[in-house]
Amino acid sequence: MGRDQRDRRSLELGGHRFVGGEVAAVNFRKDVLEGLARPQKALPPKYFYDAAGSQLFEKICRLREYYPTRVELAITKENLRDIARFAGKRCALLEYGSGESLKTRRLIDALEPAVYMPVDISADALRAAVKRLAREFPKLGIVAITADFSHPLSIPAYRGKARRVVYFPGSTIGNLRRDEAQAFLRMTRGQVGANGAMLVGVDLKKDPNVLHAAYNDSKGVTAAFNLNLLARINRELGGDIDVRRFAHYAFYNPTAGRIEMHLIAREAHVVNIGNYRFSFYRGESIHTENSYKYSVQEFGALAANAGFKATKFWTDSRRWFGVFGLTAA
Repeated sequence: MGRDQRDRRSLELGGHRFVGGEVAAVNFRKDVLEGLARPQKALPPKYFYDAAGSQLFEKICRLREYYPTRVELAITKENLRDIARFAGKRCALLEYGSGESLKTRRLIDALEPAVYMPVDISADALRAAVKRLAREFPKLGIVAITADFSHPLSIPAYRGKARRVVYFPGSTIGNLRRDEAQAFLRMTRGQVGANGAMLVGVDLKKDPNVLHAAYNDSKGVTAAFNLNLLARINRELGGDIDVRRFAHYAFYNPTAGRIEMHLIAREAHVVNIGNYRFSFYRGESIHTENSYKYSVQEFGALAANAGFKATKFWTDSRRWFGVFGLTAA
């Protein structure tokens, strides 16, 4: 996405600093129009997270079928001391895609970071998380950054020479193609510097039935989350999409090693977004998200090719999920 750094805004909230602003509407519009004009229609998953989408994702994280958040939190609790030793106290903690910051609370308590810098594409979710953290940790210095962390970030300067540690939980790295994930890790390696480190949550390969249930929950929350992207286009871009004409569809692609999420047209029809018209045939899909799953060896090799060394690895008894501790190689 990328935002023009000349348009950065800053404000104060509860003694903590916010930099950046809402993702520019022109970028959302451009990505939507370009994505729907492709032979395989596609929409970037980063646009799931408006206010409504962020609330729906919080509900997903509490579903019985959606194990990643629950399992990663358990791993973090069980190995907190070891994770804290790896990261180092009084570090500068930079979190990508902070969202609710559920797992971050325990990490902050253990690390007592010199500064905490959460980065999220959703300003609404970011502000809500910072308000909660500010109440729990009144002495914590917080610099919240509204930005697309998949692009190079302009990180505000802070006092001291604390070790920079990037925290990237939630298996969000799985939303990137493998080549994109490697480029992202390489970019992060540049962000943390020669003495820096990264803590990253990775969803591991497992029984496809477990994966299928996680993305096709019985309450339909994931379906609502996926369909909300179309409702957001209507709200913000003046679209006339009839959301009822689309259905949520998610499946595991074993050859690619990923879950794919799509929105499927239930019938042939035409939608308008401003002056642009897009035709759909019955059964045509909009590809909205990938979620790649890795073996421990696969992710270790990916990190090594990006300039990191997989120094530590924490997992659960079923090896469903892993937290990697990466150090700059």
